[in-house]
Amino acid sequence: MSDPKQRLTLADVEGAGLHDWRFLLSGIRARFRTGDFATGLRLVERIGAAAEEANHHPDVRLTYPEVIVDLVSHDVNGVTSRDVDLARTISGYAAELGAEADTSGLTQLEPGLDTSSKELGPFYAALLGGEVSHGEPVDPSGQVPGLWFQLPHEEGPKLPERDLEQRWHFDVWVPADEGERRVRAAVEAGGTLVSDAAAPSYWVLEDADGNRHCVCTRAGR
Repeated sequence: MSDPKQRLTLADVEGAGLHDWRFLLSGIRARFRTGDFATGLRLVERIGAAAEEANHHPDVRLTYPEVIVDLVSHDVNGVTSRDVDLARTISGYAAELGAEADTSGLTQLEPGLDTSSKELGPFYAALLGGEVSHGEPVDPSGQVPGLWFQLPHEEGPKLPERDLEQRWHFDVWVPADEGERRVRAAVEAGGTLVSDAAAPSYWVLEDADGNRHCVCTRAGR
């Protein structure tokens, strides 16, 4: 784990003992309950100083009751030891300020579009005010989630047929230890489990109108 360019797996991150952090789609995330804006601002100031010293910069969202931090090594498009080291430092600052980590409900949304062509990137990048990266639209400012295009041959396990025509669906990324709970909550709220053939990588769920979405984790990938 010492190579700063080596991408880490879910097992690597879980073995690092980062109890405040969870591995989602593209990086690790933590939420710190500050309880007030002033404490959150102090935490953000400390995070900023540590990031400058390490020359490794997280995405930080400050609201009245909490601070959410995302860490990823953009140069390798994954999590590295640089993220792990800075995560430990940030957790230490939060503990000093009395900001409690809360991993419940951590979520990253990735809308997907079923399409026969991946040439739609420029249109959606223009529509959403972003740019194209690897053929798909992204928003560097983080105001909207990135989109991905699913071609027919990329579909997963064979699912039951349905009458509803649906082209948009949500991939809802959650921590590996949250997947089953999130699926259970959705079913209890009126949804139907369509398939768990690919679990724990993902489960396919359906709402009462027949719209399908996936709960996804890094496990088994």
